[in-house]
Amino acid sequence: MIASALLLLPDFLLIALGAALKRVPVFDEPFWRGLERFVYFILFPALLFRALAASTLSLGDASRLIGVGILFTVAGMVLTLLARPLLRLPQPVFAACFQCAFRFNTYIALAAASRLAGQEGVAAISLLIGVLVPIVNIAAVAMLARERGRGVWLAIARNPLVIACAAGLAWNVLHVPLPSVVARVLELLAQAALPLGLIAVGAGLAFVRGTLPLRALVWWNGLKLGALPAIALALGTLLGLSPLERQVAVLLAAVPTAPSAYILAMQMNGVGAPVALLISSGTLLAVVTLPLWLALIA
Repeated sequence: MIASALLLLPDFLLIALGAALKRVPVFDEPFWRGLERFVYFILFPALLFRALAASTLSLGDASRLIGVGILFTVAGMVLTLLARPLLRLPQPVFAACFQCAFRFNTYIALAAASRLAGQEGVAAISLLIGVLVPIVNIAAVAMLARERGRGVWLAIARNPLVIACAAGLAWNVLHVPLPSVVARVLELLAQAALPLGLIAVGAGLAFVRGTLPLRALVWWNGLKLGALPAIALALGTLLGLSPLERQVAVLLAAVPTAPSAYILAMQMNGVGAPVALLISSGTLLAVVTLPLWLALIA
């Protein structure tokens, strides 16, 4: 566990740096909004496209890994729907928080995969992310769209992560080499994506008391950080995933909820404070739980 914690220490220190810089007056709210949008719309899509376009993995080769990813994601959705009567939350609050059971922080996941298994780990988890990003976004938007009647498919089609993953997979299938200049630009953008993304995660931490009852806070964090990686590990063992694939599956299941969940909730039904609380508390708890899971699957 100590070795796993030390492995992830630089990433969590960058998150802490973002939280500290948020308190510095010179870095005001427009700065952080601009940084978040730059990472989300430019840097992170470049990283995903580059990893998938250059990957030696194929959808066929990774079919069992993809199957495990889909199954543990669906498990998060189903378990949350089953727990709805016990949580006793207003419909708008439940709709906003629903996504916190299965959405994943891709910044932390990619950073951890890079430290865990280098470029091979990044390629494997990028492929899994490329398949799951549309699924989790469809589920999250579908639940929220019931509140305001927004178009699910339009929101998915315009998602920059979905576009980058689809383009990267298509480029990979075509077996077209990237021009050297383009490849170098994408490499530089990808190198900036993870550190800036982690700093943005830290700056986005927010603890708004009283927005969720304790039972709901415990449920969503316990499901996302405990039950889902356990399901991923059990499925990975049952289906005979390779050690790398099993590590990637458990890692993606074990990371906290994506900050973009808050943005989506605010855009679609305006109930963002409970989601921000789940994201922030889950990120802090992951400082302990994520190294535990990495130590278990090492």
